Amino acid sequence: MADYTIISDVSAYIVRTLREKMCPEPIPSPNNIEISSPADQDVDYIVGLYLYDVREESDVTQRPLMQRGQVQLQRPPRPYGLYYMVFINGSSQMGLKAPDIQKIIGRVAQIVNDNSSVLPNQLQTWLDTQEPPIVLSQAKISLEEKVRVWQAINKPYQISLFYKAAPVFLSSEVIINTPRVAEATFGLHITGEGRE
Repeated sequence: MADYTIISDVSAYIVRTLREKMCPEPIPSPNNIEISSPADQDVDYIVGLYLYDVREESDVTQRPLMQRGQVQLQRPPRPYGLYYMVFINGSSQMGLKAPDIQKIIGRVAQIVNDNSSVLPNQLQTWLDTQEPPIVLSQAKISLEEKVRVWQAINKPYQISLFYKAAPVFLSSEVIINTPRVAEATFGLHITGEGRE
């Protein structure tokens, strides 16, 4: 089961993939793509990845308690959806024009479409369980909801891409010790027709 760092591991995977596929064209350097918030001031990068929401996925089937050894049970992992915004840094010193921004947005969309899933054990190589792939898909939100994300950080709306990464299973540290069987009683009942 994935450890709590899986959330930052998913973010790092997205940024790493964008850096590998966008440089040197249309982005000159991998350093121009960062995990950041549009609210950050005095930063000079071009493309930012902003995690703006984390929600528990209620429509994913919950697993039962899991056996750990002979006398322990562990709570099952909880599934989450991670909500991201990919944006162009308006305070960048690169002097981007509208056609440049549209090319960058188009390339990001193409890269995410072509690299839309990752297995948790690719992000956390020590995992010994098979978990379903984490899928990146377009977040199903309206323009009004997108504007509200920008308003929440006191920034005017600008063209950006919104994605959901799910399911991201987050392990539990709760271990339940079950009592050992100390005594067992067996009985045999004989009836007139034979044994039961």
